[in-house]
Amino acid sequence: MRKFTLAAALTLVACLASAQDKNPRFGRWKLKSEAPAPQSNVMTYEPYGKDGMKIIIDQVNKDGVKSQWWYTTHFDGKDEKLTGNPGTDTGSVKVISPTTNEIVYKKDGKITQVLSNVLAPDGDTIGVMYIRVGPDGKTRAITVATYERIK
Repeated sequence: MRKFTLAAALTLVACLASAQDKNPRFGRWKLKSEAPAPQSNVMTYEPYGKDGMKIIIDQVNKDGVKSQWWYTTHFDGKDEKLTGNPGTDTGSVKVISPTTNEIVYKKDGKITQVLSNVLAPDGDTIGVMYIRVGPDGKTRAITVATYERIK
């Protein structure tokens, strides 16, 4: 009986730890936009390695041209190679709070964009503030976007 109880307890702890480790951002998210079709932007967040995440962005511009770019992160603020976006070489992600991540994109070692990515309390909405930075290091534009979970 004691072995069964210990085994059951260990299984329960493992299940709880696994559930706690699951990032609430995992899944697919579509930009809420008034832009006419075919324009679209979908972010996919999926597990990567033991504790990381792979970020994939699928876009379609106003002319129907599709593009995709991606990178991985371990949420440690370290630059990781970014593939498929000619305006950006690296991306880094740092956890600011349980609901907020800071993302920094760079080209040739210079910051081009800083994002605040905030998961809303409903768990089905992400708000993103984009700060675009010019080659001189000065802020060029600040915009916001809302993404909704694709269910």
